[in-house]
Amino acid sequence: MTNSQRRYHITTFGCQMNKADSERMAGILEEMGFARSEDPNEADLILYNTCTIRDNAEQKVYSYLGRQAKRKHEQPDLTLIVAGCVAQQEGEQLLRRVPELDLVMGPQHVNRLHDLLEEVFAGSQVVATEPVHIMEDITKPRRESAVTAWVNVIYGCNERCTYCVVPSVRGVEQSRTPEAIRAEIEELARQGYKEVTLLGQNIDAYGRDLPGVTETGRHQHTLTDLLYYVHDVPGIERIRFATSHPRYFTERLIKACQELPKVCEHFHIPFQSGDNEILKAMKRGYTHQRYRQIIEKIRECMPDASISADAIVGFPGETEEQFENTLQLVEDLGFDQLNTAAYSPRPGTPAAIWENQISEEVKSDRLQRLNHLVATKAAERTRRYLGRIEEVLVEDQNPKDSTQVMGRTRGNRLTFFTGNIQQLKGKLVKVKITEARAFSLSGEIVSGNSN
Repeated sequence: MTNSQRRYHITTFGCQMNKADSERMAGILEEMGFARSEDPNEADLILYNTCTIRDNAEQKVYSYLGRQAKRKHEQPDLTLIVAGCVAQQEGEQLLRRVPELDLVMGPQHVNRLHDLLEEVFAGSQVVATEPVHIMEDITKPRRESAVTAWVNVIYGCNERCTYCVVPSVRGVEQSRTPEAIRAEIEELARQGYKEVTLLGQNIDAYGRDLPGVTETGRHQHTLTDLLYYVHDVPGIERIRFATSHPRYFTERLIKACQELPKVCEHFHIPFQSGDNEILKAMKRGYTHQRYRQIIEKIRECMPDASISADAIVGFPGETEEQFENTLQLVEDLGFDQLNTAAYSPRPGTPAAIWENQISEEVKSDRLQRLNHLVATKAAERTRRYLGRIEEVLVEDQNPKDSTQVMGRTRGNRLTFFTGNIQQLKGKLVKVKITEARAFSLSGEIVSGNSN
């Protein structure tokens, strides 16, 4: 069978880094002559890009794999690939568990997919999980959206949070050069993209590993410097960045966001717990007081900024009182959005083998209580939009109502309004907000305003 007839299907689990990696791998497969298939059962190559952060994501991968492994007995030329963090963590054990697999590859090998597949097509079973130096990426990712795109600026993570498997699966921090990042953004602008999100597992660490200091002895490559450097790319209307770490978040960065018109007033800064003892056990390197100061500073400079975060409940040893400190933090700060999770032990992480694990019942009770508070606070925060005119970047049609389009405000609120996607896609539109729900808005277009 020639490549021109072959079809691929990618299923992505987990974080935005994984989504960006999947888009890049889809780009490589399409350059190799593969066509995309929505239905995995019609594809000749199936790739699962996996995540180890939550247990259920890992279990799902195994159940999906089981189905396709059976199919491979009838269709021996089916190619099965597991990429991402489960691949990195399990390595050859995956092959032992699912011998039908052709390729197991860690996140650092994304750019090598073409070469690795050549080995597979030559008859090898391949495991690529050894650490590599990341090569500058020249492949053109296949972007899921025609309006917004991810741009990786730093790979890996040097933090050692006790619950997290990322450093061991994504390797040490490696920043791309500002020139390479700007060139990618310029290319995206030429292709008609209007918004880019700069991505890193710990984006505030950007540039620490690049050479160069200023005359005052300050490191000259920081995320703030990068924002100034890429800000004026013509055609790009909006810039976002994620994920921030409270330990490295600077006032200089807040000032840059305030000064630079294209940078959206939206910050994603995980706090994980509102209790100092738990934060210490997690090795997060800050206190809840320090976290509160950051949010207060942002709100002082940009009162309307939208703030989202991540939190974990049921970390080993967490008492009811310590959990209530997390509730208190959420109560006091009122996030626009909060991703919550019950702690789930990851193999190879320190916290996984601690004796003081919390029962599933307690974890699920705490998660429910936190989620209830999150929804209440988000609904309070969202009321400020009612009656306001917001700038919305139109991304797509509303899948539930074809007369409507949807996009996001600068504060990253999903917004729906009546409109024609053919005319509005990729446009910045002024929308008067008529309805504000906890996590989304509805409104009507203000006449004669699209640009």
